[in-house]
Amino acid sequence: MIKKVLLTPFQKFVKIESFSGILLMFAALIALVWANSSFGDSYQSLWQFKIGFTTESFELNKPLILWINDGLMAIFFFLIGLELKRELLIGEINTVKKAAFPLVAALGGVLVPVGLYLFLNQNPDTAKGWGIPMATDIAFALAILSTLGKRVPLSLKIFLTAFAIIDDIAAVLVIAIFYSVNINWIFILYGAILIAFLALLYYKKKYSFTIGIVLAIIIWFLFLKSGVHPTIAGVLLAFTIPIKRRINIKLFSKHLSSISNKIVNVSRDGERHLLTNDEMKCIDNLDDLTFEVRSPLQHLEHKLHGLIAYFVLPIFAFANAGVVISLNYDFNFSLMMNIAISLFVGKFVGVALFSYLGIKLKITELPTGVKFKQILGISAIAGVGFTMSIFIDNLAFYGDLISINSVKVGVIIGSLISGIVGYTILKLTSK
Repeated sequence: MIKKVLLTPFQKFVKIESFSGILLMFAALIALVWANSSFGDSYQSLWQFKIGFTTESFELNKPLILWINDGLMAIFFFLIGLELKRELLIGEINTVKKAAFPLVAALGGVLVPVGLYLFLNQNPDTAKGWGIPMATDIAFALAILSTLGKRVPLSLKIFLTAFAIIDDIAAVLVIAIFYSVNINWIFILYGAILIAFLALLYYKKKYSFTIGIVLAIIIWFLFLKSGVHPTIAGVLLAFTIPIKRRINIKLFSKHLSSISNKIVNVSRDGERHLLTNDEMKCIDNLDDLTFEVRSPLQHLEHKLHGLIAYFVLPIFAFANAGVVISLNYDFNFSLMMNIAISLFVGKFVGVALFSYLGIKLKITELPTGVKFKQILGISAIAGVGFTMSIFIDNLAFYGDLISINSVKVGVIIGSLISGIVGYTILKLTSK
């Protein structure tokens, strides 16, 4: 029973992320086809269309591409923050022992690609792209695993998810520390005060979605104007969301039975009728009781998963993957190949090597039912870094279209090779 309670939500999560990966792939392909068609100019002009409002004392007017990358992606990072908090408190990385194997693997998956990129890079102007090959796209990665069906044990999917989450932690820290410029500390201070107030309110009083959403918009705007990327506000806000239930579950069951009995007693058997006042009160009490027992963090995570997987990430891919690929188009081929090599070789060597060393040094052990040959497959798939890699690309080379487009092509090449090699290894090593 306990195993079923724990695994069923994870299996649903894997299905959502897997289908999201398929949607991402189609969105990216459509963007590439459109951008390289005779209607390519309309693709580029669409994302530069400005949306917002301007007054005498205030202006918030941004191109559509920035509303997606700064606005919609803040919701994505909020979900990442919720997942990180849950995993750290009650999930797969809530103890040192549980986190050891994915932690060591993620460490290799971050350090080796970054080191390889800096080693290969010969141009000081492109050195700032070192953070691009460090993160794994969990949606794409799980989509690849889902095509193998029962060949892949669930423990291997849990391992991939855990180390990808640790990757995300590293990526968020890197964005906050290294890819935020011209910081206005006054706005940061105001934002931090509001975040602290929200956390205190939730801890001392009661969780309120309405208050939370209003303050979240204000905090997002303060971070936007501060110079720190506003997606970081999403992560910080997520850590204010309570995870614990409001009432004891036994007390909840008792109240639930009481309300159910009242509804039965006041209802007229076999009749179709409008609700009586007593019945409406019972249903209102049921709504209040359900809200009280529900974990705000789990509820938000559950509600946001579909929105992120089926809307936010495909829109992000559709808006950012449309690179014009032509022999006559200006590309930085050195940067392109450095990114592709760092993603595929760096991730593959980093995850595999550190996993092997962790086992040999007896710091970690293989998950149940998993062979090291399968870890090699996962190490290759870790090089699929589409979403976060392109996101960091936009931050690192902001305004430099040649570098941005070169990186995007490099990310696509590296991710494609990583996916094919990882899929092949897992298919050959798994029954």
